[in-house]
Amino acid sequence: MKNMKVLFCLFLLAASGLALAQDAKPAEHRTVAQVLDRNVAGVENEFVSAAGAMPEDKYSFAPTNGEFKGVRTFAQQVKHVAAVNYMVGAAILEEKPPLDLGSENGPDSVKTKAEIEKFLKDSFVYVHKAVATINDGNLLSPIKSPFGENMVTRLGMATLIVGHCFDHYGQMVEYLRMNSIVPPASR
Repeated sequence: MKNMKVLFCLFLLAASGLALAQDAKPAEHRTVAQVLDRNVAGVENEFVSAAGAMPEDKYSFAPTNGEFKGVRTFAQQVKHVAAVNYMVGAAILEEKPPLDLGSENGPDSVKTKAEIEKFLKDSFVYVHKAVATINDGNLLSPIKSPFGENMVTRLGMATLIVGHCFDHYGQMVEYLRMNSIVPPASR
């Protein structure tokens, strides 16, 4: 099972490298950190623009029609992703998050759209800092998971950021469309 996870992570890394083939910098001159950072930047662009597209008066929106009991509001989706970004970034750096997150849902004190967007953008700054430290020597070295007592790798955590963000991005796109807002990536 462990080998399958490593192979999957390596597959994601290779796929990321292929996706970046259009970069001006030749592939043989890119570092692991640059490839991972480019992927983080891609999801950051999509996610931050989707967060900005929802009007503040709709940040408390959560679907209710159908099987949506107990789902996060739009604001909670954004705060959750930002909090997890901080948790994963701190794991990669092997340090405590630079602020008190409270939980995977972020600090209760972060409430307004402006505060939530700042929290989100700052979380991506922190993730970029963390990903920049990944290199061939520490890529697969075991580090403590931010989600329990398991050991994980920096590569696994860096790819988790992208997957986790896109998971919640998909939910946010649905929330936007339910409010007759075309997501920025679709405009």
